Amino acid sequence: MSEQLRLMAVHAHPDDESSKGAAAMARYAAEGVEVLVVTCTGGERGSVLNPKLDRPDVWENIATIRRAEMDRAREILGVDQAWLGFVDSGFPEGDPLPPLPEGCFGLMDPQDAAAPLVELIRRFRPHVVTTYDEEGGYPHPDHVMTHKVSMVAFEAAGDATRYPDQGEPWQPLKLYYNMGWSKARMLALHEAMIEATGESPYTEWMKQWDEERTDKGDRVTTRVPCGEFFEARDDALRAHATQVDPDGFWFAVPLNIQQKVWPTEDYELVKSHVDTRTPEDDLFAGVR
Repeated sequence: MSEQLRLMAVHAHPDDESSKGAAAMARYAAEGVEVLVVTCTGGERGSVLNPKLDRPDVWENIATIRRAEMDRAREILGVDQAWLGFVDSGFPEGDPLPPLPEGCFGLMDPQDAAAPLVELIRRFRPHVVTTYDEEGGYPHPDHVMTHKVSMVAFEAAGDATRYPDQGEPWQPLKLYYNMGWSKARMLALHEAMIEATGESPYTEWMKQWDEERTDKGDRVTTRVPCGEFFEARDDALRAHATQVDPDGFWFAVPLNIQQKVWPTEDYELVKSHVDTRTPEDDLFAGVR
């Protein structure tokens, strides 16, 4: 293609872009691809997971702080970013589960909520779109809704009869799901840590995996080599300072071990309007 390649990554909250596909995005941005992160909500109901910042002044200004964190992460990854403007649903907990708050993203009609994403797709004109699988990657209501809205928008954006007030039609060529937490990947990192240090942060996960998790590793079609951008990924995640403990679980495996054992970020190709063969090592396979 003579045209500049464009990638759109649709995420639920600020910080999701830095924990799912961030190194691949940074790699593509460094190669000259236009990369746009779309953030569906402001993360207003997110937890403060960094104990050093679990303070009243942070809670009182969480929406503003999370926007500033997103700006910093975007700069680190070298990507652009747009807000869809929906309200965070929070993660319901308890038995029985409490109802979601009125007006939140998780209660939207996906057909209505897709309208601003259709407009953004038609304006940005991505060749490739990434999003979450049908379970949202994990069952947060905003992640599940992000999946639903992305599916509607991907199909509708190229149809002139749908959302006629949202700009000139544009059909993205490929749609992927993020597939980061396969059992094979976690087991490889776990065993590498045991070999290198005698212990692993994933010991309990691996003991309980089959009871508590569904392995989707067999759905991976595309592994994007991006190990040299793992440091940028981690820096971007640390930029979301309220959402991650810099001394915690996310950073427990040294980068050199990650780069040696599993130097890719993984995806499932779900829809394609171009000819391509799987397995792939490039989100733009068949597009270039």
